[in-house]
Amino acid sequence: MIEETETIEEFLVRHSADVEEAVRTAAAAEIMPRFRRLAEHEIDQKSGPHDLVTDADRLAERYLTDRLGALLPGSVVVGEEAVHADPAVYDALHGDAPVWIVDPVDGTRQFVHGDPGFCTLVALARGGVLLGSWTYAPALDLIATAVRGRGALLDGQPLRSGTPDAGRALRVAHSHPDYTTDEQKRSLLGLYRDGVEPRACGSAGLEYLAVARGELDATAFSWEAAWDHAAGLLLVEEAGGAHLTRTGAPFRITGGNALPFTAARDERTAHRIAALLTEPAGEPRVPSAG
Repeated sequence: MIEETETIEEFLVRHSADVEEAVRTAAAAEIMPRFRRLAEHEIDQKSGPHDLVTDADRLAERYLTDRLGALLPGSVVVGEEAVHADPAVYDALHGDAPVWIVDPVDGTRQFVHGDPGFCTLVALARGGVLLGSWTYAPALDLIATAVRGRGALLDGQPLRSGTPDAGRALRVAHSHPDYTTDEQKRSLLGLYRDGVEPRACGSAGLEYLAVARGELDATAFSWEAAWDHAAGLLLVEEAGGAHLTRTGAPFRITGGNALPFTAARDERTAHRIAALLTEPAGEPRVPSAG
């Protein structure tokens, strides 16, 4: 609970471990017992066959909503499944109260298919500013955290994104074709040229973690749902990276961004990828099948 004279930043320093414990508990109680054990009645479609939700998503979000709200009285929770049930919940991002942004299972498609490449994402924001970040991949036993102005950690150790090696093609994960409009696909084609090694993304949260670890040079995403991006953007930023929309402005979690946008290991790489997303496609290399 926040003390009367305590700032949100001071609260985060004091309670980051409590948030981590809540995320771990949600995974242990609701997510991992269902991993590779899901019954058909525990899986539903939302907008289509690629947009899945499971009992693990719903129950983990319910637990985190209760736990995080109790940890910071006066805060509100914007969770993916709550917004699906009531889109007005998303409006809290524009309010004055601290907002927990929750994706209980980022990479639900991977989770459903028994792939360990999924994670739980939690971020804390106020007034559109990201303040705290937690990324937990329970099947991979990885936890990454960040507090604005205090750096990023992976399993408790300092995390730095570094810079891409000179002369090597940039490794970029971009929006999966299943989740992009025709216009966004055309913009992403700018990545398919010499000097870039693009591929379709998996879990957005784990792609951001890969950028923060220096295993991936950048992402290029064409949607702006806050629960997919909030935790990862602060993680990358605090690890030394940068994020830009296709017009060169920083990404805003409150929306209204020029898409696609990029998050990269360093500012120079972010500008380079953003430029590829805005320039005419010309004659890019044709993406290989699969």
